[in-house]
Amino acid sequence: MSGCFTLFTNARYVLDGAFVADHLVISGDTGMILRRDGYIGGDVVDLDDNIVAPGFLELHTNGANGFHFTHFGDGKSYAQQIDKIARYYATQGVTGFWATIPTVEAHEFQKILPALAARDIPNSASLLGAHTEGPYLHPQKKGAHNSSLFQTCDTSPSTIYGASNLSSSVKLVTVAPEIPDSANLIKTLTSSGIRVSMGHSTASYSDGLAGLHAGATCLTHTLNAMPPFASRIPGLAGLISLPSKHKPITPWYTIIPDGEHLHPATVSLLHKNNPKRSILITDSIELASLSDGTYPGHAQIPFEQTKAGTRATIAGTDTLIGGCIPLQEGGPQFDVVVGMRYRGGRVLCHGERGCFHGN
Repeated sequence: MSGCFTLFTNARYVLDGAFVADHLVISGDTGMILRRDGYIGGDVVDLDDNIVAPGFLELHTNGANGFHFTHFGDGKSYAQQIDKIARYYATQGVTGFWATIPTVEAHEFQKILPALAARDIPNSASLLGAHTEGPYLHPQKKGAHNSSLFQTCDTSPSTIYGASNLSSSVKLVTVAPEIPDSANLIKTLTSSGIRVSMGHSTASYSDGLAGLHAGATCLTHTLNAMPPFASRIPGLAGLISLPSKHKPITPWYTIIPDGEHLHPATVSLLHKNNPKRSILITDSIELASLSDGTYPGHAQIPFEQTKAGTRATIAGTDTLIGGCIPLQEGGPQFDVVVGMRYRGGRVLCHGERGCFHGN
């Protein structure tokens, strides 16, 4: 056997749907799980009967612990804040995250995005790049976004995000597919290797199909900031029930299971419809993990914000701003059993990086 590897002994993990007690072999070159026998040498780690499980990947987070990804002062302090929040995410079972920047002014995007290029952070969750949630959104489904900053789809993304950031930091863009010229925008983004998700949208089912044909591959916080699923008008959410052999394929779809954005029964229905394409997200904001109270706004929301338990709103309104729970608290709403155990702050097994990471 060539190449370096680590043999984890005295471990427990899920194999073929069953919980087993066995050893585990991880490649030091690729981080992938290898077949379980035929190895001589290598590092050996005794896990003392701990559980090894995939780490969470956080596709949609705006921040936590008092830090919002729009809170940019200077490059050095911002990088330190990223490192700090990455360490926090690791304590919550997250091994990789895409920092979400909501709709802000173009100069704000171009100031922040260079600091969000993908990088590994020691003993922390990895920064996997940026998710830009705007400004190509529909004003009727603005949510907590500032619709005065929305742009038409014929506005070049390089003028919004900066050309260099499109080739480095930006990995995912949310677009409303019913906006004129959205198909061309989607094709432009995807031709550069950027994934496109559809959301903050009034789109019909047919609009969504057109978006898929243009190259979009995901739905952003399904049923939030989009039309409801109705008996004869399925809307964007109806795309999750496309036949398995449909071309283009059924989109991935993200769900916020915090009990505020969706009823738990709705979460369960969405997830069970197509669990292999379902992605759990938090859409967390800087108020996550803070005490209840009223807090100042930021570049996205120029108003005071109120946190009450798991609910965060623009002060004096019922407009939800984002989530206030960590990923590991959302899973039980649709019976997902995943997690991470640590020893001394060290992640025992780095999670597999799937759909949006490109592996």
